[in-house]
Amino acid sequence: MAAHNESTLWRTQNFLRDRRLVERLVSRAKIGPTDVVYDLGAGGGMLTDALARRAGRVIAIEKDAALVARLRARFRGRANVEIRHADILAHPFPRAEYVVFASPPFDTTSAIVRKLRSAAVPPRDAYLALQQEAARRYLGRPRQTLAALLVAPWFSVQIIHRFARSDFAPSPAVDVVMVRMHKRGPPLIAGSAAHLYRNLVVALFVSRKPNVGAASTQLFGGRVSRRLLDAARVDPTSGPSALTLSAWLRLFREFARLPASLRAAVAGAERRLHRKQRRLQKIHRTRVPRDALSRVSRRESASSHLTHPIFATVPDLWIAFPRTIPSVPRISRSS
Repeated sequence: MAAHNESTLWRTQNFLRDRRLVERLVSRAKIGPTDVVYDLGAGGGMLTDALARRAGRVIAIEKDAALVARLRARFRGRANVEIRHADILAHPFPRAEYVVFASPPFDTTSAIVRKLRSAAVPPRDAYLALQQEAARRYLGRPRQTLAALLVAPWFSVQIIHRFARSDFAPSPAVDVVMVRMHKRGPPLIAGSAAHLYRNLVVALFVSRKPNVGAASTQLFGGRVSRRLLDAARVDPTSGPSALTLSAWLRLFREFARLPASLRAAVAGAERRLHRKQRRLQKIHRTRVPRDALSRVSRRESASSHLTHPIFATVPDLWIAFPRTIPSVPRISRSS
């Protein structure tokens, strides 16, 4: 990696071939001349350029120093583009309205989504490029998922574009889509209750018990569990993935009425989940060895004629199961 002095992001790069495709994706986003757009992980700047043609201001954030230097050279003199050398996970979001475009690295997608949903002021819209399998989990279809439940009270999620594998050079080994996360107004759960909701959902969803009745009994005791599920009109024999979002919201509202001593049974559940996730070993399924790329591909990757990366990761759902979790592809960017 160090031998390639253009960027530390050389390996596992998959580039969109067509600038026109990037323009079409941006044109489908609801961005106007008064909008502030955060391009998280701006790479070589092709998406940044397309966004700058429509938005009032673009904040392009990039961690890689070589790419930052390229971005600053490319957008010198563009008054509505600001380049920031920063880690996208550490950089704060504004407290005014904004839009996000992001193609996060394969091992940070879940962290990016957590950052979006937990922001003091969540973005009005977030456009994320994800592996199709991961996107389906955020949709919560055909069955409910933990990943979807942790997002749904604050964002609606839809797939707005399906890439062909041939859109990339080299082609990835998985299917890639772009999703739109649109902020709900008002949210289904108030921000002041968000932490309690997430702890409840995580505690019940990752339990090794066979159904929500057994899981809630383990947490609250049999009598309280039966009263809670009956009030929420939840079948205790249902698995967590069989419950609809509406059922989960009813269950949370009844749970929130319990005494603080009982609510404390789920305290720290989300934090423990994240700690376990960080310990998971990610296996990069679509790594393309540098030597496998043609000389032409190498020249293209160092030039400014290819585009934005698509990164993705398997989201939070599978932490409940004691097995190695395969990651999904990281597709790097260039201009």
